[in-house]
Amino acid sequence: MIDRETEKPEQTLLHAMGISPEEVARRQRVVALTEADVRRVVALKDLVTRNADRFTSHFFEYLSGLEEARALFASREQLERARRFKHEHLLQMVSGDYGLPYVVQRLSLALLYGKVGLDMKVFLGAFHHLLRAIGDAVMQEFPDDGFERFMSLKKVAFFDIGIIVDVLVYERERVIRQQQEAIRELSTPVLQVRERLLILPIIGIIDTHRARLLTESLLRSIRANRARVVVIDITGVAAVDSKVANHLLQAVAAARLMGATAIVTGLSSDVAQTLVTLGVDLGKLTTIGDLQGGLEEAERLLGYKTVLAQPNGHSTTHSEAT
Repeated sequence: MIDRETEKPEQTLLHAMGISPEEVARRQRVVALTEADVRRVVALKDLVTRNADRFTSHFFEYLSGLEEARALFASREQLERARRFKHEHLLQMVSGDYGLPYVVQRLSLALLYGKVGLDMKVFLGAFHHLLRAIGDAVMQEFPDDGFERFMSLKKVAFFDIGIIVDVLVYERERVIRQQQEAIRELSTPVLQVRERLLILPIIGIIDTHRARLLTESLLRSIRANRARVVVIDITGVAAVDSKVANHLLQAVAAARLMGATAIVTGLSSDVAQTLVTLGVDLGKLTTIGDLQGGLEEAERLLGYKTVLAQPNGHSTTHSEAT
């Protein structure tokens, strides 16, 4: 059984992206990499090995002149790691073995690029620059069939590009998904005011997707806190129309099924008139004008009462259970 928690990032990414031996073979077919191509590429091994340091420097010298790649050069350790990976990459390109271990090395390189936020177009520009340098060297050393050899090597290069670009896209989308999830969590905060009492302040526009998230978050919190009363405050909702009202009704009904009474607060007179005009059945909603009133009603339902106290001559109020 594979322990996903102890996997290296490359292995985790391999599984997440669904890259299997079959997928690797499919990608090789896409770039039309044949056995004849592999033989021609392997024949370049001595050339590439002799010039690997120069080619690596060529790649990073190009990047060093671009503002978009500055983050890659921010850390000496990080840069040396990237150079080492690129050097290994060049040697493996002419190894003739392009199975899963080869793909994992591409993933390591791509993850490093993604970590520093290297833009895809910048990477592609640098890779193109590198291939031109390799192509010039191949043509000089093999004047008779250098072009054919280089075309075979380009198939391996495009195989690599496909993997690295896919990783950069996947990582960018993963970060976006995380950010969206964080935003959703911040936009749907369910707060516990006291035992068995929750408050859900809603701010902004409520669409169908957000309404579903609000309801899911509310129901999870009701269950986790064994809540009996929920105050849903819509003071910060920009506009309340029939759709918003229906979303609220659904949230209230779902809360009721979970054993909690929902109180809606923040209904202004204008909003109330709008809902009446729209024909929304407000009989299914328990509404209070403002949040404070809603909390007081919630505490009453829970058996608390507000007591006026005057310590040191100053008037204060507090709630106590009855």
